Amino acid sequence: MAKAKYTRQKNGYFQTKVWDGTYTKDGKKHLVNLRTNKSSRELETMVSEFNAKVNAREFVRSSDSLFIDYAREWLKLYKADASLNTRKMYENIIEKHFCNISCRVGDVSRAVYVFTINNIEGARTRQQAAMTFKQIIKSAVRDRLIAPAALDEIFEDSVRIKYKSPEKRPLSAHEKAAIPLADFSPMERAFVYILFGCGLRRGEAISLTRFDISLDRKEISVNKAVAFDVNTPYLKDTKNGVHRTVPIPESVYPVIAGYLKDLKCTNLFHMEDGSYITKSSLDKMWARIIRKMQKVSKEPIASLTPHIFRHNYCATLCYQIPALSINKIAELLGDTPKMVIEVYNHEILGKEKPAETVSAAMVL
Repeated sequence: MAKAKYTRQKNGYFQTKVWDGTYTKDGKKHLVNLRTNKSSRELETMVSEFNAKVNAREFVRSSDSLFIDYAREWLKLYKADASLNTRKMYENIIEKHFCNISCRVGDVSRAVYVFTINNIEGARTRQQAAMTFKQIIKSAVRDRLIAPAALDEIFEDSVRIKYKSPEKRPLSAHEKAAIPLADFSPMERAFVYILFGCGLRRGEAISLTRFDISLDRKEISVNKAVAFDVNTPYLKDTKNGVHRTVPIPESVYPVIAGYLKDLKCTNLFHMEDGSYITKSSLDKMWARIIRKMQKVSKEPIASLTPHIFRHNYCATLCYQIPALSINKIAELLGDTPKMVIEVYNHEILGKEKPAETVSAAMVL
């Protein structure tokens, strides 16, 4: 007969201490007592069930931290590696929209979440606030301040945010026609032609130096980007940390080669002292670009952004399938094939001619 694991104590109980998955203030494991007056086997069952709950993270540690204090600490600790603009977005949401949440982080309820989000103006801001709130609560779960079950209780069927991101579109025919006709300055023309012919993100284009361009190989090396701290430019890594090399099209090459020949400094898009262009100067340059394109176009040049040039680049390449694969298009964009399919699938579908293709292929 197997020996009982636990023995009855003088008080008449079988008892033991088990770890509840949390820690004391000095970093030691926090233990709780389990006991029963029935049998050793009963206590073994209780211990097994308790450990299963600990493994499922159902136990949380006690904390008097307010939600707003935890949110600030979350931003400082867990979002330290986020880009400056992303951190500022989080900070704005926390300080402007979460500052009136006065409960402890462990007491956050569905009502608190719904009331907070519904009192924010603007669908896009509500979307950002909801995303931030969820990230904070998920972090609190991982920190054992909130039980995992609270995620569904707080967020399931809570708030529906009707926000539709601006529709991505390629260049219109009249916008494209205006590019070679517009009376751009050399810097303006180089910027527009690089956006058009190479599909770079705005920050990637701004960061280019003469050393990133090989006229011999007709290639541009994309290995960094410029972002702005209010108005001041600073260098950062490319989105997703993906570095790539893109070819310079024949229609773009003369513009870049001519610009580099007369360039007096290292940075392609620069201030008078040769430093990277500031946000205000970039905005003014883009406004001039729009005005000059409008001057040679009978149709309105409206809502044109640098990112539309990138979308046009990808959409145009999608029309070259199968001469270019989706993987190669993604590589040229510095993105994933999944992104290309999700974002540009309508372009791919628009190119398909199933009836003609099947008829041409199935020939006896």
